[in-house]
Amino acid sequence: MANRELILLALDESPILSLMERALRAVGYEVAVVHQRDGMVKALDESSPALLLIGEIFDKENGIEIAKAELVRFPTLPILLFSEKDTTGTVKSVLMAGLSGYLHPPLKTDDIVEAVKHSLERARNLGDWIRREVKQTTSSLEKRAQISETERTRLESIISNIEDGVIVLDDKKNLVLINHKAVEAFGLDKTDHTGQPVEAVIQNPDLHALLVKSGDGAVKYYELNFNDGRVFNVQHTPIPQIGSAITMQDITYLKNLDQMKSEFVHTVSHDLRSPLTAVLGYAELVERVGPLTEQQKEFVHRIQTSVHSITALINELLDLGRLDAGFDTRHESVQLESILQYSLGLFDSLVQEKNLHIKQDIANGLPVLRANPIRIRQMIENLIGNAIKYSPVGGEIDVRVQAEDRQIIFEVKDAGPGIPLNDQAHIFDRFFRGSNVSETKGTGLGLAIVKSIVDSYHGRVWVESVLGEGARFFVVMPASEQ
Repeated sequence: MANRELILLALDESPILSLMERALRAVGYEVAVVHQRDGMVKALDESSPALLLIGEIFDKENGIEIAKAELVRFPTLPILLFSEKDTTGTVKSVLMAGLSGYLHPPLKTDDIVEAVKHSLERARNLGDWIRREVKQTTSSLEKRAQISETERTRLESIISNIEDGVIVLDDKKNLVLINHKAVEAFGLDKTDHTGQPVEAVIQNPDLHALLVKSGDGAVKYYELNFNDGRVFNVQHTPIPQIGSAITMQDITYLKNLDQMKSEFVHTVSHDLRSPLTAVLGYAELVERVGPLTEQQKEFVHRIQTSVHSITALINELLDLGRLDAGFDTRHESVQLESILQYSLGLFDSLVQEKNLHIKQDIANGLPVLRANPIRIRQMIENLIGNAIKYSPVGGEIDVRVQAEDRQIIFEVKDAGPGIPLNDQAHIFDRFFRGSNVSETKGTGLGLAIVKSIVDSYHGRVWVESVLGEGARFFVVMPASEQ
């Protein structure tokens, strides 16, 4: 390797760190290792590494959040994330943060080297010199008449050879530049569209919604969907005195990977139910064969409890699979307050055990929902169950239901530990659990099911929380027009 590129490893001490360091040095890279965030920042400022490889947990902080902060300072720096586990939530977080990719065990030296080479190659294609050239040659579209034809041809040649789609707009949303990748993505003809309104040239509702949403600000993560199944991650960036730029990255393969993982989990979950039922049945038959000692009874009880826990997890996974596949087609008129009162009654023993006080504020004359009552009950019980689980002994839980503009608003507020700000964006992801409640039992699927149910009825769900002051969950669902 003629010019030895520097790879910065921001990882805590572990065997995997030694493996990465040896693997990268073996193929000719220079490697620097830091174990603290301050050291990483200093290394980035002083040595300008070609790539940063950071752990998901680094110096007791969230590695993805650290990486996002550094991308603000170094937008073109390729960053790889090392995660101890391969989960769909990790893939989504890496994608949303704008990282180049991620590694996870089991790892081989070839995996590490290949991931680094791929990220560096992509960084070279979209390097700083291209961005500087674009900014320099398009510094003022108001003065573009002064740009010679030779310079414009050179600029268009550079943009045309970028593998991601690029669209440059003036301040009136007219097309200034559009490269061949964007032309192919939208199926446009080869004619010159310069100067034409982008909404007249490109008939894509997602793109139009992006332009409306962005206004004069930037949008970093936005998905553009096409009828043939392609999905692009889009960024909209204002350029002072020029207009704005739209970049498009094809993430269809990541979406397919996510779908494959979901289908795999659903298939495995379905196939596990039969053997678990057999295990539970035989465990119940053990006591009928003959008398058991107290210790044997305890062991049998533990087997039954474990099987019930696994079965509950499998049922939740299957529920998610059915919701995602759109198989939940049952719809009837549902009175939310009736289901709410029934669900609250199921928690009476838990409420009394923790000496909780549930305060109810339910408006009169609520409109009906057009939904599956089983799913609505499941949504309510997940939210109230979480509030009871995380509330301290003697705490208060507020449950409120009201109607506004043909919408039903359902709120649940607890007095628990709250949700850290960094966790709130992922709290509805599958298997994600708050970093401050790891000792509390849970599968991390309850809120994911809530979101899937609400989404299936075209509603919205979100959380508001301050650490140490509890959490308030909101569900807004459209009422029936009947």
